[in-house]
Amino acid sequence: MTAQLTDEAYAVLEGRHSDPFHYLGAHPENGGVVVRTLLPDATAVEVVGEHGESAQLERVHDGGLFIGSMPNGSHRYRLRARFGDATVELEDTYRFPPILTDFDLYLLGEGTDQRLYDKLGAHPMVLEGVQGVGFVVLAPNARRVSVVGDFNFWNPLRHQMRVRGNGYWELFIPGATEGDHYKFDISGPHGEQLPQKSDPLAFAAELRPKTASIVLDTTKLPHPRPAPTNVNALSSPMSIYEVHLGSWRRKDGDQWLTYRELAEQLPAYVRDMGFTHVEFLPVSEHPFDGSWGYQPTGLFAPTSRFGTPEDFCALIDACHAQGLGVLLDWVPGHFPDDPHGLGNFDGTALYEHANPMQGRHLDWGTLIYNYGRTEVVNFLVSNALFWLERYGIDGLRVDAVASMLYLDYSRPAGGWIPNKFGGRENIEAIDFLRRFNSEVYAKFPNATTAAEESTAWPQVSRPVEFGGLGFGYKWNMGWMHDTLNYISKDPIHRKYHHGQILFGLHYAFSENFILPLSHDEVVHGKKSILGRMPGDEWQRFANLRAYYAFMFAHPGKKLMFMGCEFGQEREWNHDRSLDWHLLDSPKYAGVQALIRDLNKLYRDLPALHQLDCDPYGFEWIITEDSARNVFAWMRKGNDTRARCLIVANFSPTVYQDYRVRVPFPGRWREVLNSDAAIYGGSNVGNGGEVHTLDGLVPELSLTVPPLAAIFLTPED
Repeated sequence: MTAQLTDEAYAVLEGRHSDPFHYLGAHPENGGVVVRTLLPDATAVEVVGEHGESAQLERVHDGGLFIGSMPNGSHRYRLRARFGDATVELEDTYRFPPILTDFDLYLLGEGTDQRLYDKLGAHPMVLEGVQGVGFVVLAPNARRVSVVGDFNFWNPLRHQMRVRGNGYWELFIPGATEGDHYKFDISGPHGEQLPQKSDPLAFAAELRPKTASIVLDTTKLPHPRPAPTNVNALSSPMSIYEVHLGSWRRKDGDQWLTYRELAEQLPAYVRDMGFTHVEFLPVSEHPFDGSWGYQPTGLFAPTSRFGTPEDFCALIDACHAQGLGVLLDWVPGHFPDDPHGLGNFDGTALYEHANPMQGRHLDWGTLIYNYGRTEVVNFLVSNALFWLERYGIDGLRVDAVASMLYLDYSRPAGGWIPNKFGGRENIEAIDFLRRFNSEVYAKFPNATTAAEESTAWPQVSRPVEFGGLGFGYKWNMGWMHDTLNYISKDPIHRKYHHGQILFGLHYAFSENFILPLSHDEVVHGKKSILGRMPGDEWQRFANLRAYYAFMFAHPGKKLMFMGCEFGQEREWNHDRSLDWHLLDSPKYAGVQALIRDLNKLYRDLPALHQLDCDPYGFEWIITEDSARNVFAWMRKGNDTRARCLIVANFSPTVYQDYRVRVPFPGRWREVLNSDAAIYGGSNVGNGGEVHTLDGLVPELSLTVPPLAAIFLTPED
């Protein structure tokens, strides 16, 4: 039947009421208490008082609206509803108090709640003695928001939310539980029906192509043990192994390894190779495998491709157990426009800019965050802190910082909007990055951040209080481009490009640099690192070994993408395992052995890492020998005798009696030679040691091997 109903009743029935609590639930009326409930699939409903007394509710609309009186003397109640042949007792969502306090709303409005993940999203909780899940989502321009999920047959009329403060919609759903799948069903500002949205703060998600969020109690996640103290310090060795979890190794049937299977294999391998850190390409949930994680839709959820959030904790713990620091690639620069994601979230440009000249990346077809919006900045900063706090991550590498800093990034003339001063700098993004770094270091002083920033923007890795962006480190993209360009040329032509090796030292200490040989350098037709090397097969491997030795001897922390450490021949393919079978060949095993020894030497010798970011730690010895493609330099540590001489020969010629001055007379040990036979080289060298010649200035007479670098240290 359908009775004469108020406009408010029809607003609830039609799913367009912004505060259904005002109508549904128990309300004093005419000296009694009236109960109203909307159960679209029920055929009959009773209200059951706290002492067991019951009263039938009248079905006043075919849409499932039931109305009746509360039994006398009752204050709390339950509902007894019949669905087909089944009768169930359930709590009425609309009898419970709000979830967010007024103080919560104040902080959210101000944008200063740095633990946004404790308030928004889905949180299992007990409210008035009843177990359920509290849901909170930001949608300030929505006309109506409902939670749909396993607990309500995905019916948007069952659990319509109420709006609080500046557009925060909330609802406690009794009986919902951890593991339930859910989404938000939203009517836009003009009543239009939007695609159902995943929760922006979901802590777990379905495996693609499914897109539902999953209720998870993050307070129950195991806490990984901490990483070693000072693992990220400027004075500590920092050699990073960059990994794409889906293609490092595969198992039978070309299947992914799970987080727990990775935990059994990856950390031990990384530690055996001598790396100090492992860096994961983005693990936040993402719909498209081919984005490698760089187009995330679920910033708070470890991807379900490899297991559960608990499983991900096990991987972090296993890395820390091996003494490794763990870094995550983090993507606050853009997000995809998949219908279930953040784009047009409440029917308006909530997270992105409305104007495509500000809000859309032309290169990637993605949307750009609106860093001028308080709620967006709060969302991103909280997300950064979430990974550090909940999962014990040791640092974040921020992707595509240059695209954030410049309003005209990869845009044609007239295709961008200047800032308020008429310039190209994105003032709001700069403020966001400074706040992000300030918050991270304030709350996690042992953590670090690194910027992938490809321009000459000044002071990226300098403190905010001194005008910098506040990052701990910056990727040295200029070094990478110059040196790969140099080493890819035939040695006969290198003398004309001598400056590409020298130039990096003009700015090497302007930032705290990481030298990156990342995933971006082994895809899209660029070839593998080995694939860039000129010459016959022997020379290609010799060039590779010389280049790697040069990298480890150069000032700056190190980063190497998986597969580079053994000279993978083909380009990286995210859908395939690395070519581990290559290690059956001595030439690839030799490259791997060299990286293992370079890492050990880099860690063991203070001269090679202690002053990585300090100009005092470096001194050129030979820079002018372009005719022979030879360079020599001294690396220094804090101690007077913490010295390491490196001589690099990028020609295929052996040089005898090559004179190099040194600071101390006596014996110098040849502690590493990339031309050693164990690495696949010709075994030309100095027999493990060399003595200075007689004279006023200490000088060594060296045999310099072809396409190789040698490392020498003074004997104590």
